[in-house]
Amino acid sequence: MKTTSTRRNFLAQGAMLTASVALLQSSWASTFTNMAKGQRYKVAVVDLMILKRQKLGAFQLAKDIGADGVEVDMGGLGNRPTFENQLAQPEIRQQFLDKAKELNLEICSLAMTGFFAQSFAKRDGVDRMVQDCIDTMKAMNVKVAFLPLGVNSDLTKNPELRPAVIERLKLIAPKAEEVGVVIGIETSLNATDEAKLLDEVGSKAIKSYFNFSNAWDNGRDVNEELKILGKKRICQIHCTNTDGAWLQNDPKVDLKKVKKTLDKMKWEGWLVIERSRDVKDPRNVKWNFSANTAFVKSVFQE
Repeated sequence: MKTTSTRRNFLAQGAMLTASVALLQSSWASTFTNMAKGQRYKVAVVDLMILKRQKLGAFQLAKDIGADGVEVDMGGLGNRPTFENQLAQPEIRQQFLDKAKELNLEICSLAMTGFFAQSFAKRDGVDRMVQDCIDTMKAMNVKVAFLPLGVNSDLTKNPELRPAVIERLKLIAPKAEEVGVVIGIETSLNATDEAKLLDEVGSKAIKSYFNFSNAWDNGRDVNEELKILGKKRICQIHCTNTDGAWLQNDPKVDLKKVKKTLDKMKWEGWLVIERSRDVKDPRNVKWNFSANTAFVKSVFQE
């Protein structure tokens, strides 16, 4: 009887400990989310990369991870005439907006990730695709869209596409300006060349969606790249590196120095975590993104 009683006490203590840990994790995520109010830097995750592409469940997962917001994808593209965008339906849009409000999260940006695999420079119907994104931004009161030039419009490998890219950006710029939104482009160019491209487009609605990994992968100094682009050309930042290690364990990464650079530039905005997953278990979403989110917040949020 004594052994049975001891075993019951042990199991009860274990259950209490498990519940306490769960409560602590929930409290930790809630605390970090609340800290974002009034902060100069906010931290988001990408719904595509947490395996919740344009899914309502991305918000609860982002909350559990401890993020302040979510970058929501516009849906797949492929050979379709435009994005497979559920948010074009008013009732679906409202569900996303209501869920974000319920969980005290923000939609920091919409992402046109379909252009990672499609050519922005050559694909027919680009104006409609971007217009659909702008219309969705307007309907959801989202101010930034992510437009990657991707593999097929990589201007480092295909410099001959530069005139076509500039021409198309100039065509979509007035549409974005009209509703007061920004299209943030991600290129493979160094900061000097990207700044020249943006200046040639010449619109306040076309800016750089800067990705730290572009500099780190190519042996460039992130801090110098940020200074060259300057505060006014950068609308948002993918605070990430190529997968392999968490940001806190990556020898290329010095976020404290990056923060000093951004502080000195007087830049403020969203740091969006895209990758930097540990190679030991890259598909463990909560494990990887919780660790990176916690680290970024420990550096950037007071």
